[in-house]
Amino acid sequence: MSDKITPILMPKWGLSMSEGTLAAWHVEEGAEISPGDEIMDVETDKIANAVEAADGGLLRRKVGNEGEVYPVRMLLGVMAPSSVTDAEIDTYVSDYEMPEVEEDEDTGPNYEFAELGVGKIRYTERSGEGTPVLLIHGFGGDLDNWLFNIDALSETAPAYALDLPGHGQSVKPADSADLDLMVSAIVQLMDHLNIEQAHLVGHSMGGLIAGQTAISYPSRVASVSLICSAGLGAEINDDYIDGFVGAQSRKELKPKLKYLFADQGLVSRSMVDDLLKYKRLDGVQSFLERLKANLFDNGKQSVSLKDGLKKVDCPKQIIWGEEDAIIPQSHANAIDGATVTVVSGAGHMVQMEESSQVNELIKEIL
Repeated sequence: MSDKITPILMPKWGLSMSEGTLAAWHVEEGAEISPGDEIMDVETDKIANAVEAADGGLLRRKVGNEGEVYPVRMLLGVMAPSSVTDAEIDTYVSDYEMPEVEEDEDTGPNYEFAELGVGKIRYTERSGEGTPVLLIHGFGGDLDNWLFNIDALSETAPAYALDLPGHGQSVKPADSADLDLMVSAIVQLMDHLNIEQAHLVGHSMGGLIAGQTAISYPSRVASVSLICSAGLGAEINDDYIDGFVGAQSRKELKPKLKYLFADQGLVSRSMVDDLLKYKRLDGVQSFLERLKANLFDNGKQSVSLKDGLKKVDCPKQIIWGEEDAIIPQSHANAIDGATVTVVSGAGHMVQMEESSQVNELIKEIL
């Protein structure tokens, strides 16, 4: 009878996640669940996010309680048809054993470092088949911006994410902070990994970098996916850019981070603390100031991809959060021939807020 029972488990978002808080249930016992339905909210030390059902079925039992912390893969609920008795579900719950961790799986972050011409670059990879996908974060971000995407994308292709120069745990250059540096980092990392051609996925400033890489090195790029991308218009929210760069305290930084999300409750204490720690690293403040001056000074974007990308012969798509408060959604229609998707209920960090939809869109172009 257990083959008719479908468990609902605490998800695992990235190798660094070991536990999560069941913040809220969105469904009641007796509800019929369809694949893709949002069934609960889970909070980690990085971010809160909705959990979507991978399978459909009748929710017969809630096992997890709101507000409690559970390890990944812990049983939180049970779906089963009405033909399964309550006694059988009781037995299933009492006998449930968490899946064993695979030998090659680590509970800590699986990060690698590459010594490149631009300096030391941190990256992470997930194995897969086919042409790789390379994920490029935005201004002030790091590879953990792809926490809800990289594992899902590796089901379709090998997936890589990096910390750009000046970001995360990568080198903090003292002599340059411009678009050429970022493009060089992408191409040099591809060379280091023996990647002849990759699907480039860029968010915000990462979209600008992905697009410019395609323009400068068209033979190295299989497709381009631009997510709330810079480089497609002149306007940008200078209150966010200037505020992020200038913030020196929690009180100053947190209000600026709320621009990132449609659901501003996603700006957690841990997120603010992590970004403050990053901004206090040696070399970061001066690097961000120079990068801002080169790319986003006085509330205007200094680089446009529009003419150059028109000449690049590869599939292109643009994904935008309908409630983006940093770069106007109107920029989404800048590239002739690109497939455009505007995602409702999401802001600038659409790849986090609506990760399942964004993942499916990227998979379609791989």
